[in-house]
Amino acid sequence: MDDVRMTTHVFKKIVWEYYRAHGRDLPWRIVGGRQVSPYKVVVSEIMLQQTQVSRVLPKYRLFVREFSSFRSLARAPLRDVLSVWQGLGYNRRGKYLKMLSEIVVAEYGGRLPHDAGALTVLPGIGANTAGAICAFAWNMPVVFIETNIRSVFLHHFFPQRGAVSDASILARVEETLDTSNPREWYYALMDYGVMLKELHPNPSRRGAGYMKQSRFAGSDREIRGAIVRALTSSPRLPDTGLVRSLGKERTRVRRILGNLEREGMIRRAAGGWRIS
Repeated sequence: MDDVRMTTHVFKKIVWEYYRAHGRDLPWRIVGGRQVSPYKVVVSEIMLQQTQVSRVLPKYRLFVREFSSFRSLARAPLRDVLSVWQGLGYNRRGKYLKMLSEIVVAEYGGRLPHDAGALTVLPGIGANTAGAICAFAWNMPVVFIETNIRSVFLHHFFPQRGAVSDASILARVEETLDTSNPREWYYALMDYGVMLKELHPNPSRRGAGYMKQSRFAGSDREIRGAIVRALTSSPRLPDTGLVRSLGKERTRVRRILGNLEREGMIRRAAGGWRIS
């Protein structure tokens, strides 16, 4: 079945009306005269990747208090960064934040480049994250999608179709973009998308790029997290003691340790392991 031809005017009216009545006041949003640095926008966007707002909120506040700028994050030991990051999961995102801060300081004098292309070169930033940063930090009329935005467009423009490509969705995003106020328009789309997912089966599942997150319990991700957590609590842990404490198959743990070492998350130190 063909997609629905909803007029831009009607669509915008629906989204704006919902946002004006129910918009969320999140600390990384630039609304009501609040000033938020590009650094804090980057921190929030990296944290929000595959993580719900409710989990991000307390960690965001703690993180920007401990590391208030690209310079302070670049100077911090990785162990300290990952210690604050604990509880968010996907620890490599914390490492990416530190790495990109080092690059921003070394190559851009501590100021984030105002260009989506330059942003995508930085660790942990893909095309959609770069677009979000440009829109939220500088109110640039860029086109991007994330899970809640995807849900909005699938619900209104592709209600009977499956395997809808991101390219098709992006075309709709571009057609309806409020170029006079892109920052707040994207806030509105995201908040409206959150509501839709609470009322309806997740529309994002009909997107061609949708991937259901694998089970965490018993996964390699769980073991990776346990290793990093242990090493942020102790400066160094002996190899055999670390493997034994995890209570998992020795061969599997050593494989995961090797992966973390190759990624630069951990390193061998005097017969044991420590955060890089």
